[in-house]
Parts: sequence; C-alpha cells; structure tokens
Amino acid sequence: MTSIVNETLELAEVDNVEILSLVDNSVDFLSTQSKAEVQTFRQWTNKKYGQKWTNTHNKLPVAEHGFSILVRLFRGEKFTGVLFDTGNSSNGITENAKRMRVDLSEVEYVILSHGHYDHTGGLLSALKTINKPNIRLILHEDMFKTRGLASVDGKVKVYPKFPPKRRLTKSNIVETKKPKLIADAMALVTGEIPRQTSYEKGVLNHMALVEGSWQPDPWIWDDRAIVIKVKGKGLVILSGCAHSGIINTISYAKTLTGVSEVYAIIGGFHLAGAEFENRIQQTVKELKKAAPKLIAPSHCTGWRAICAIAEALKEEFVWNSVGNLYRI
Repeated sequence: MTSIVNETLELAEVDNVEILSLVDNSVDFLSTQSKAEVQTFRQWTNKKYGQKWTNTHNKLPVAEHGFSILVRLFRGEKFTGVLFDTGNSSNGITENAKRMRVDLSEVEYVILSHGHYDHTGGLLSALKTINKPNIRLILHEDMFKTRGLASVDGKVKVYPKFPPKRRLTKSNIVETKKPKLIADAMALVTGEIPRQTSYEKGVLNHMALVEGSWQPDPWIWDDRAIVIKVKGKGLVILSGCAHSGIINTISYAKTLTGVSEVYAIIGGFHLAGAEFENRIQQTVKELKKAAPKLIAPSHCTGWRAICAIAEALKEEFVWNSVGNLYRI
C-alpha cells in the first residue's frame, strides 16, 4: 500500500478559482440555487452572452455517465487552465464545450483522475481540440492496464481500453504515483491516496489483466484528486470518482498541504450501488466533521448518497448540473 507523504508540500495560494462542469450525469437548467459561489448554465450565459442568446440557443449541453471539469486558476496576473477528466463518450466533452462557447485551447494541463472509460473516453477528442504540441498530460502507469469487473460466475466484463501511448505521442506525458505540484504550485495532484478508513474498501470485484490473466485490482491505485488552496478560504478538493474513498481523499489533502480548513468538495464520491451504499452514513458523518462551506457531490455519488448529503449539509449542498460554474 502507498505510504503517507510525511512532509507538507508548498502549495501556493490562488486569488480565486473557477470550476466549470463540462460532463456529468445530470442536467438541470430550471431549478434555482442560492449560493453566491455557484451559477447555473442559464445564469452565467445570460450574464456573459445576453438573455436573447441563451433563450434562442437550442443546443443545450447534455449529460452522460461521465465526469469532466474545467478548472481556471488565478493568481495576480497569472491564469492557468486545467482540464480534469474527459467524460465518457468520444466527443461529449468537446460538444458541450462548443455549446457553452468554452475555448479548450486555454488548457495547459490535462489531468486524469484514473483510467476508467467514463473519465477518459473523450481524451483524444479533447487533446485534438486543445491542439497544443506537448500539452502536459498527467497520468499514472496503471491507467494503461486492461480492466474490468468480475461477475458472480467469474466472468469479467471488460472495460473500454485507455488510449495506447502511440496515440498520445504529441503530448508531454508525465507518469507519476507521487504527489505533484503543477501550474507554478497553484494546484496539487495528490498521487496515490493512502487507504486509512475502515469502511472505504475499494471495488472488491474490480480486476486487471496482468500477463495474460485476470487478477484482483480492488484498490484502483491510480485514483487521484486535485487540491487547490484559495486565499482566505482554505482547500478546494476536486475528486473524479474517489475510488480511494472521499474521506481518505480529504484526509490526505490535509496531510499533504498542512491545511485543515476545507472550503469546498466537488466531484464523484462513488457511493452508488449495493456494494457502496452501506458506506453512506459513515461517510456523511465524516463529511460533516470536515465542515466544508460548499459541497457538490456528482457523477458516481448516487441519488441515495446525494440525498443524504443534502439533508445533512443543507446550507452547504449544491446539486451539480452540467454547465454549473463555481467561482471561489
């Protein structure tokens, strides 16, 4: 198992961060929300492009079982764009970006939370749209493994494969298992996250093809998160699927940065399905202890867990929709 990094890393403060939901399981363009840091698709497009454009723009962004967010980091005159995950379908991310008038060429880093298809399916189309030679692509070596889920009869349902390296030759690939600061230390990729809680046990029937045979791969060690420190507020923690456990993720973010205040937690918490729903109550209990000011569970969190989190953290909760824009 991964050992905990003992020394804290010098994560720089950003003045503010913007997080735009490009791909998620849900769309909701009608409901209201009251948190000042969050604008729905219609709210921010009305402000930026005008109500006439929004009302007559009939190609709304769409949902799919997948995850992708665009992160904009601001410090002084410095601005850096980071793409975190690329959704499920081959062109869902690029089509949604087009429908939101988002220019993906601003992206300087592409970070993948882990190698599963619902987070990497749009990688090739995203890289083509970004169209930058040597774009920095931050990976973990396990992402290139063939993987799947074992059924009760022992058969393995094989996942769609991660793109081979030969198709990524125009990218500056950085393979790392360790924590890594990026963008002049404005963001931190956690690297492999230690598993410390008693109830976040990975995916028990997850398998990987190793030397021609299927082997158990329950821990999904390539699961990483992004951590940002916002001036005067604290940590913003962005999770793709939290196969390592969202509580383990929060704990490790604090350990790596030496910062105890958690301002926002956004992303997938992987609490959907019979194997994971028994973790909901303990997870919610620990999320309350973390005391975020904003929490937006999405993607693989599941409706049972999302409802439990919404009930326990009423003032902090936001229902994430494709097109949501968070300004912190």
